Amino acid sequence: MLPQEIIRTKREGGTLDPAAIRLFVAGLSDGSWTEGQVAALAMAIVLRGMDSAETAQLTQAMAQSGERLSWDGLPGPVVDKHSTGGIGDKASLVLAPLLAACGCYVPMLSGRGLGHTGGTLDKLDAIPGYRTAAPIELVRATVRSAGCAIVGQTGELAPADRRLYAIRDVTATVESIPLITASILSKKLAAGPGCLVMDVKHGSGAFLPGLDEAEALARSIVEVARHAGLPCRALLTDMGMCLGRTAGNAVEVMEAIEVLAGQITAGRLVELVLALAEEILDLAGITDGAARARQALTSGTAAERFARMVQGLGGPSGLLERPDVHLPSAPVVRPLLAGPGFVTRIDARALGLAVIGLGGGRTRPDQAVDHAVGLTDVLEVGEATGPDRPLLMVHARDEAAAEAAMARLRPAFEVGPQPCAPPPVVTGRIA
Repeated sequence: MLPQEIIRTKREGGTLDPAAIRLFVAGLSDGSWTEGQVAALAMAIVLRGMDSAETAQLTQAMAQSGERLSWDGLPGPVVDKHSTGGIGDKASLVLAPLLAACGCYVPMLSGRGLGHTGGTLDKLDAIPGYRTAAPIELVRATVRSAGCAIVGQTGELAPADRRLYAIRDVTATVESIPLITASILSKKLAAGPGCLVMDVKHGSGAFLPGLDEAEALARSIVEVARHAGLPCRALLTDMGMCLGRTAGNAVEVMEAIEVLAGQITAGRLVELVLALAEEILDLAGITDGAARARQALTSGTAAERFARMVQGLGGPSGLLERPDVHLPSAPVVRPLLAGPGFVTRIDARALGLAVIGLGGGRTRPDQAVDHAVGLTDVLEVGEATGPDRPLLMVHARDEAAAEAAMARLRPAFEVGPQPCAPPPVVTGRIA
């Protein structure tokens, strides 16, 4: 069966049989399908879709394209969480060590930036020495010692998805419920958790901005996960603004550390982390999840687990004590000012594109990322702005880049005379 015939079948709206799907996944893994052929089939899937059976078959085939981890012998539940991506979404950096502090084990396979959103691995790459591409045995050892390890896919784990993910990022083939479902769950099935909770985002900064689309994706993921024997729940969450106050790489690591260190104790980021933790702990059979999660943050045990994870994966020992010493910073910092009023709407996608324009993301799979640049002090919907309170701070490599970012960002904010209430962080739940 030739690749072009498989592409033609889907282009014409046909259903791919299991043999065709297996051949596609094999071609992804061994390189026999060219980048152009992969992109063509991905675009055909975006335009024509896949039914639930095709999606399940694609997910299972990609999960089986490499090694699958098992975690027998650990003295606690093995759990995981995944987000569909957003602007400023550093929740995993806080959640994984928090869950470890609650007695769970968290082998979390994360991704790099995709489309206009940032990636957890790009954030962690801002930490000097941290090995996001760690060998499996080091991942195992770190999970045992720290309770968590946030790393990328190695060549052994779901290699088919790893290649497809990179091609989708730069070919406008991200926004597809079947492809997103298969990409997420193939990695999760390969990592071997006992349960999974999804954070499915909607709003201007999400891949699927509409609530109906996000709900359809959440249902698809829960259904396919259960078909594969993985207990799964999903929270629908708002991505109509930056999650937290930062968007970028090093600046998001800094904010996550501030949450872990107890310097930030409230806000949308903390609320989301605690909501996800409560769902995961309940699914894992741990009682009093909300109280345990809050205690893990306030007591410093979550911070201690984060420090152990960073050191176990090659990062510096003093990161939590002096993050400013270890994390890169941009030489140019400029405020984006607005007239007096209240923020009434934010185009969160424009924030993500501005970070990419600054160099904090990529437009090609092989492109280097500037981990120092980004946005800080980002206002939320309903907050006051004016000459003494900018909409945000731009962190750039030079003055020209800062000016270009501010020109892009000004239209992203609407300011009105009256305050308005922001939407809730968690807007729905699918179990």
